[in-house]
Amino acid sequence: MKDGLTLDYLETIPKTDLHLHLDGSLRISTLVELAKQENIELPSQTEEGLKELVFKDTYKDLPDYLSGFAYTVSVMQNPENLERIAYELAWDNLNENVRYIEVRYAPQLHIHEKLSMQEVIEAVAKGLERAKKEFNATEAVKNGTDLPFHYGIIICALRWFNKYMSEYYRKLYSVMSYAPHHRVFAAASLELAQAGVKLRREHGLPIVALDLAGAEAGNPADDHRHAFTHAHDNFLAKTVHAGEAYGPESIFQAITDCHATRIGHGTHLFEANMVKSDRIENKQRYVDELVEYIARQRIPIEINLTSNLQTLPDMKSVAEHPLKKMIKAHIAANICTDNRLVSNTTVTNELHLAARELNLSRKEVRNLVIAGFKGAFFPDGYAAKRAYVRKAINSLNKIDADCDAANA
Repeated sequence: MKDGLTLDYLETIPKTDLHLHLDGSLRISTLVELAKQENIELPSQTEEGLKELVFKDTYKDLPDYLSGFAYTVSVMQNPENLERIAYELAWDNLNENVRYIEVRYAPQLHIHEKLSMQEVIEAVAKGLERAKKEFNATEAVKNGTDLPFHYGIIICALRWFNKYMSEYYRKLYSVMSYAPHHRVFAAASLELAQAGVKLRREHGLPIVALDLAGAEAGNPADDHRHAFTHAHDNFLAKTVHAGEAYGPESIFQAITDCHATRIGHGTHLFEANMVKSDRIENKQRYVDELVEYIARQRIPIEINLTSNLQTLPDMKSVAEHPLKKMIKAHIAANICTDNRLVSNTTVTNELHLAARELNLSRKEVRNLVIAGFKGAFFPDGYAAKRAYVRKAINSLNKIDADCDAANA
């Protein structure tokens, strides 16, 4: 690769991960241990067996990719396990110099008669906070030679509940079986948004945004308009999975109906052939104007290269990913992992993949990294965020200067 973009360089620089699913990012050793502890049967009792049968490098389709979540969620049904998994995730990121993360998950997949939504969110926050205090107490952080660690929590509403949904929502669904499916899911989303606003405001929990995840096909974001309007009316940030399976209209709906100020994936942003509405006569112009709007409004797009390759059969290589087009269109794209376990990846690996397969310059990689810091839903206020972004840029500048000196 050009400009000294070695794996060592990419690991050394400070990084972020803004699209990071808790239930897709466990340590596989922890999953094995907790499954034994909780008497949960796995397809294999060894890490090697699970990597062969469940958590693979390639998947045949999205259902195959999602199958592993049945096992991860099953061990995340008590506060102790949730806290441990969050704590370990923070340190996994810290160990590759990721200094800011936003951990997202659907609390409604973990609540039951013995575990409330507040307890679920508190447990995850407790694990992340413990790692933060440990790292920020190190001498390197205290003397200013290393960037402190910060985090936020994103709560995920789901476009639909599949067979892995919690027993609590199985019962809710059976009670509301007379209602159309989308009304059940919309009610659950509104409940989550209301709880998130209250827990952030009254209990000080570091909830930074509401997300909408799950299959786009047949599950439009518009169904969840009331939940996202509630978040919007109460100054909670919004990000939406969009443009992963559907096209530009899904991204537009996320921005307009759900007030999203960040987009997860956005993979089919440029696909005019995926515009379906008969009301849009000039589909290419629609796409061009949407791209320009996203660039002009500085709406970040959370890029997940490996998971896109694993879940989108038509995408045969990273070279076919639209990230390069996004860079040329001046979109604030940033690099994320999506699921560290399920996709068997790290932020460093994702940056290396992008740089190698798309022939990115060091300046382009820098911009992706800085966009991650700038696009963060930072929990401590705008002034604190600006100061933190400046520290991150200064740290990156120093590493670049050292790299240039070494290569001179």
